[in-house]
Amino acid sequence: MQQEQSRKVLLWLVAIGFFMQTLDATIVNTALPAMARSLGESPLQMQSVVVAYSLAMAMLIPASGWLADRFGSRRVFFSAIVLFVLGSVCCAMAQNLPQLVAARVVQGLGGALLLPVGRLVVLRTFPREQFLQAMSFVAIPGLIGPLIGPTLGGWLVEAASWHWIFLINVPVGLVGCIATLRFMPGEPVTFVPRFDLAGYLMLAFGMVSLSLALDGLASMGLRQASVLVLMVFGLASLVAYWLHAARRADPLFSPRLFSVDTLRIGLLGNLFSRLGSSCMPFLIPLLLQVTMGYSPMQAGMMMLPVAIAGMSMKRFTTPLITRFGYRQVLVGNTLLVGLTMASFGLADPSQPLWARVLQLAVFGAVNSLQFTAMNTVTLKDLDHATASSGNSLLSMVQMVAMGMGVAAAGAVLAAFTAFFQPPGAAHTLSAFQATFACMGLMTVASAGIFWQLSPEDRASSKAATTADAADHG
Repeated sequence: MQQEQSRKVLLWLVAIGFFMQTLDATIVNTALPAMARSLGESPLQMQSVVVAYSLAMAMLIPASGWLADRFGSRRVFFSAIVLFVLGSVCCAMAQNLPQLVAARVVQGLGGALLLPVGRLVVLRTFPREQFLQAMSFVAIPGLIGPLIGPTLGGWLVEAASWHWIFLINVPVGLVGCIATLRFMPGEPVTFVPRFDLAGYLMLAFGMVSLSLALDGLASMGLRQASVLVLMVFGLASLVAYWLHAARRADPLFSPRLFSVDTLRIGLLGNLFSRLGSSCMPFLIPLLLQVTMGYSPMQAGMMMLPVAIAGMSMKRFTTPLITRFGYRQVLVGNTLLVGLTMASFGLADPSQPLWARVLQLAVFGAVNSLQFTAMNTVTLKDLDHATASSGNSLLSMVQMVAMGMGVAAAGAVLAAFTAFFQPPGAAHTLSAFQATFACMGLMTVASAGIFWQLSPEDRASSKAATTADAADHG
């Protein structure tokens, strides 16, 4: 009985950690204009606040398993909460944009460890037959975080100030620290293989360079030559990692993973389709506040149809894939996601409210189907030996795509803002409309990747449950 009670508390602890991570990935979106005013920046150039968090998470995810094995899961999970809370406090104290971006990096490094290490603890604590049920429970708060994040962020901005979207993490983090020390089982530190530091540095440098190059086009004022140099260095670093991993016996991510067709196609599809769709939680609140006069609270509430429709769609995903197969669902749905995104190019202040809500709900539904189907097809054919590595690689790709997608959207928006001169409400709206159209077309282009899937691939409820538990989208 005591053991059963401890397991329930442990599940709540890991679920709260996942909730904190996903909440902070979305809560800042509606607060960006208020942050920009407070820090003396343009609201159209605040994407680095979102990019820094996603990129920091992507950087540390590959090392999360090794850190947990080397230093113990409880110690690493406790340190992750402390780092997350410390980053939150630093965000609230930031006096300018560079300080805020640096603090978001600290927060992202803490957030990167919360779910992977928590999932590892659940895997080691629960019997195999209870693992999927346990992870489904953990995944629920991860879906609730994006549901309430934009609205909560908007309300806090209006009721207090944008600083409180970070300060609310402090009491939750303190409770999490106490619960970790009391209920998370301590594990003896065993021998672990040497960490592939060289490979990790190549991989991290490549991700950071490419993301900074995209972000530099929009917000960092980098000249074209500097952006080109960053891109070349980033691509060269990723190629160097690939060659390094092919020669090493125990790389972070073995190239042999890519011999699995569904994983290879799923990862590439995740990357390119999320480059488009992941910018929507960033662009929509900005569009509503900057061009249509919405308050932060109103803009946050307008994101509710996206989240509610997304959660409602989960129950229909497995039957759809079982009937039509992964290829038909993903190709058709990718086109729908892209076209729905492009339809926001028709956004106008005169648009009736019901039409805007319906548009947001349709996007939420097709985007939710897309995420679950992509994640499931990526992981479904991995065996026990490659499941952990493949899952970590998927998590990293998700975070990289999210950061790069927001950076790309910021760069496109900056380019169209400069094109539609002189600046003004009408020209800014035109810049947003053109940006939505471009990002939607970028998503449509990724449909060809999913066409490479076998038409025979079908869903299983077990795979879909695993994908939902791993879904960061």
